[in-house]
Formats: sequence, C-alpha cells, structure tokens
Amino acid sequence: MSEQQEISKPIYKSNALVEASYRLSPAEQRIMLSCITQVRRDQPITDDILYSVSAADYAALSGTESHSVYKELADAALRLKRREVWIKQEPNGRGKRTSTLITGWVQSILYVKSEGRVELRFSKDMLPYLTQLTEQFTRYMLSDVAKLNSGYAIRLYELLCQWRDVGEREVSIEWLRDAFMLEGKYPAIKDFKKRVVEPAVEQVNEHTSLWVKWDQRKTGRRVSHFVFTFGEKNAKKTGRKAKTKKQPPSSDQHSVYGIPSEVIAKHARPGDSWEDAALRAFEARKAGQK
Repeated sequence: MSEQQEISKPIYKSNALVEASYRLSPAEQRIMLSCITQVRRDQPITDDILYSVSAADYAALSGTESHSVYKELADAALRLKRREVWIKQEPNGRGKRTSTLITGWVQSILYVKSEGRVELRFSKDMLPYLTQLTEQFTRYMLSDVAKLNSGYAIRLYELLCQWRDVGEREVSIEWLRDAFMLEGKYPAIKDFKKRVVEPAVEQVNEHTSLWVKWDQRKTGRRVSHFVFTFGEKNAKKTGRKAKTKKQPPSSDQHSVYGIPSEVIAKHARPGDSWEDAALRAFEARKAGQK
C-alpha cells in the first residue's frame, strides 16, 4: 500500500472518546490514529489483535525524513503505553449520574526493529469506542490531520468534526481544560488563548479542510465559554450558500417533542445526543425558560 493510500484511510471514534479527557503528543496521536484506521468495522474485534505502524508510515504522517524515524516511533509508542484516558460513561435510561472509566490506550507493544515497525494491542476497555459503531460516532480522514503538529489542534479538529453539520460549537473553558487534561497549566485566560486556542485554530485553518473562527462568551464579567464557528473550505470555493440555521449533529432535521431543531441546538451541551438536547429544551420550555 502506498503512503498516500495509507493516510487516506478513515478514522472512526465514538463521541465519548472524542470528548474524553486525555493528552497525547502529536507523535503519539499519529501512532494511535494510524492504528485506529486499521480497525475493522464490519466484524467484532478482540484485544488479541496487533496493529502495525512502520517507520515509513510514521514518516509519511509526520513529514520527516530523519534517519532516526524508527527511534522516534519506538519512543512515542512507549510513551503512549503509559498514557491514561478518562472516558465519561452516560447511565442507562434517564438517570443523572455518570461514571468515569480510566483506562489506557494500549495494553502491550511489540518492537520489530529488524523490520522498522512497532505493533500495538489496544486495551480491552478501549475496543467498544472504536469498533461496530452504528451511532454517536465521529468520522474523518487520517489525511485531514496529517500535517497538524499540535496535539491541541488535532483535538480541536475532532471536536469540530463531531458537530460538522452544525457549523458552531460552544464549550465552557473549564470543560475544554478538562478534555485537554491541562492539569493547572495556563490558569490565566490570556495564556490559555495564546498557548492553546489560537495556535490550534491557526493550524486547523492552515492544514485541514475546515475553516474556523472563534469568539468568547462571558458569564457575568468572567469569560466562561469559547464559541467556534466553522465550515468546509470547499463550500466557500464553490460559492455554495452557508446554512442560515443550525443543523443538528445528525441527518434528522425534524422537530422533537414539537420543538424546532434550531431551538434544540441552542440547548445542546458537549456529549449530548440529539435526543438528550431535545429533552433538555422540552424541560426548559415546561419550566417557562426561553
């Protein structure tokens, strides 16, 4: 398989994993995403399967021609083995309590230095978030993030892709800090914007198929939320009119509980299904809220 074919593969992640709390370097992201593209979606998989990433694969994604590519790959794989991911699990039914799964991305690594590759085995807990996804998942192409050299930019791109049909996403600053697992880094909002948000937005605009603009919203006098407005660059080039109404993150454009889709979109929160947002809008209407 050619390098171009390799990076043109699709990535599928459950929305819960897209919104999970974790921090990976660009090198670790490239390894993980390369392995995810190899997951078969048409059949069950087990944690016995090994996924291979060669130095050539890594070089194609990183754009490097260094003689130390294999060492970079091997070192990043070892760091990845030690990384944690915190995944929030929604309760069954309409209960309000959530639980959090803390797990690792991979359970073992096999180094095959003579062939210039490493093989990784996903952890058992990770599998449900990568395979046999029929709803509540996000899809994009590996080539979309191949040129991004910031882990924050890759995370932001995924979060935008999750709401690709909406064209706008609002998240609280605290939620974004938690999702990026900053652990007290950049406590001042000006530093958070300078070190995380602005560089990530710049890279998404420069290297992906999306354009994105960002703004901030205050709660009282305090900046509490970031608002990202985005769309496909191709839509601008072809002169297609931008959507004038927010669209739900699914193909279903009908009202739910008698509430228009644009009203439901305003009540959506990170991690919500469309039905969850509709229920929240319905309860707000019953309570006499706007």
